[in-house]
Amino acid sequence: MASRFSSLQLQRRLYTTTNQWSVRQVRNSDFHSCLGELKNHISDSDFIALSLQNTGSSSFPWHRLHPFDTHDTAYCKAKYAAEKFQILQFALCPFSVRESNLIAHPYNFHLFPRDELNIGMPSYSFSCQVSHLTSMAREGFDFDACIYDGISYLSRAQESIAKVRIGCPTLTPSTNVVKSSSKPSVADSIFVQRVKSRVKNWKDACNSSTKTNDALLIVLEKLVVGSEPYGLRPSMTIDVCSERQVLLVLELLMEFSDDLVPVVIPAKGGGTRAIRAILTSSKEDKILLEKELQKLEEEENKKFCGFREVIDMISASQKPIVSYSPLNDFTFIHSKFLAPLPTSIDEFASSLHLVFPRVLDVKHLMSKIGGLSKPNSIASALSYLKNHYYAPIDLDIPVEATGNDHKFHGHNAIRLCHLFAKVCSVLKIDLSGFQSNNNNCLASMLDGCANVPCSFSPYHCEREDEDIKIWTKNVRKVSCRHLVFLWGFRDGMTARLLKTALEGSHEVFCEEFDVRFVDKKCAIVVFWEPGLSETFLDAINSDGIVGSLREMVSEGLRAAGYETYKRVCRLDLWEADLAESLERAMLEHPSISEAGPETVRLDINYSNDSLIYLNDL
Repeated sequence: MASRFSSLQLQRRLYTTTNQWSVRQVRNSDFHSCLGELKNHISDSDFIALSLQNTGSSSFPWHRLHPFDTHDTAYCKAKYAAEKFQILQFALCPFSVRESNLIAHPYNFHLFPRDELNIGMPSYSFSCQVSHLTSMAREGFDFDACIYDGISYLSRAQESIAKVRIGCPTLTPSTNVVKSSSKPSVADSIFVQRVKSRVKNWKDACNSSTKTNDALLIVLEKLVVGSEPYGLRPSMTIDVCSERQVLLVLELLMEFSDDLVPVVIPAKGGGTRAIRAILTSSKEDKILLEKELQKLEEEENKKFCGFREVIDMISASQKPIVSYSPLNDFTFIHSKFLAPLPTSIDEFASSLHLVFPRVLDVKHLMSKIGGLSKPNSIASALSYLKNHYYAPIDLDIPVEATGNDHKFHGHNAIRLCHLFAKVCSVLKIDLSGFQSNNNNCLASMLDGCANVPCSFSPYHCEREDEDIKIWTKNVRKVSCRHLVFLWGFRDGMTARLLKTALEGSHEVFCEEFDVRFVDKKCAIVVFWEPGLSETFLDAINSDGIVGSLREMVSEGLRAAGYETYKRVCRLDLWEADLAESLERAMLEHPSISEAGPETVRLDINYSNDSLIYLNDL
């Protein structure tokens, strides 16, 4: 009760402080008008902080990240949450630090996955968690404005699908034509000669000095030659039946004449329907036409990407991104704005690195401060630094909030900037005049804070210890091979009662062991001595058990090793109770090896920093 009271006090104190900050609230009605200003702020800043507000993070207790999760299982849980829930607010804050002055430009984008193109994307439906919506409602979040004026979006993958479905009428210039390396067939040669003859006759007719005012003759000439206007310029359409013919036509047009601009006309079902050749009057006119087509394509793309234009802007800037919960934030970002999440954490890290090459993990940086306890939120981390260290950072926010919007939305991104600057100040890292494009400077000044692989993947981490702490405040660590999941015990059991019942039931429980509950129906037994977990699993699954353990098994006690738990997460068996998921995994996949080589290699490396807390979202 006392801890909850202190947490509420901290939130109230933080609200009174941050209520004076001006955060620009952006919705669909003023989205495009703010992009130019945002682009300038990103260009002028050294870092970009981001913080998301989602409709949920976990439905049931065991779905949350726990101390016993490996990087693999943690990614599976984050992936499940990102695919199930939605982003309603995306707080973004480009910032720089000059001496002790933090210059920030905070934006808070209100998002809603509206199907503006009537193609069933970006989302047919999504889940909401009551506690998250209640928290947002208490802050005065305007759900009506979000639904009716929230900014929609499509991921890059969804945009490609949408253009194929709709048969996007935008004519895409094909200026970079790759010549085919294969030898042309007889059919290819006949096709090329036929097209070349058509194009030559059409050009001759267009360049002919003979003019007529007879409407019938003009129509007949167009029919015979195949000419049609494209604006004020003449053009002709060349039908194609295959991608091979597309390449042949593009090669021909590029080599045939310098005054032709070829453009591709996509088909509704995907692929290419035809190539349109547009005749220009001069080199200058050709350059002008290509610029017009490029502008037309950009305007058409805006109808598809929506908020993803901001994501592309951040990616193009190559500025370091500051995040407090990289795994949680970037699984959502990847899922909503890039492409469906890969199955493995390695593939996810590689895919993300192509778009966001430098991500700064603030928690990893904070771990370098000696004696710093593990904060549960950005607010508690700021409070800790304020009470224990002298790190004066003046906050300068030149951007004014617009309209009558509630000014407290999106403050987490500002707090994150503030926290990052304070941590760097405590660590004597001078961020003044930092140049974001200097990789050597980044590596030396932030001492490995950028691109911390452990935030996403265990395979590239150099770790001194691969074991974990089962309890956050307990310094003892254990390998995941020494954990056993138990379920099927009597109702009303507590960790102490279950431990008492197990003591003396088998010889393995004569050694030191501990018990903790994951949820109401499933517990974890922690063996501190090597080999005891395997002995216990062999015993409970054999017919030769005796004593009280036999009685407990006859009443329904079940057990499984860590490999089964990993399989549960990997196969997306997200039942309400972990016991049901483990049971399904054992019934549907009975050949699981409880001590497979992958488990041996992937011991748990857990930090309490990986927990997703409501106040952080």
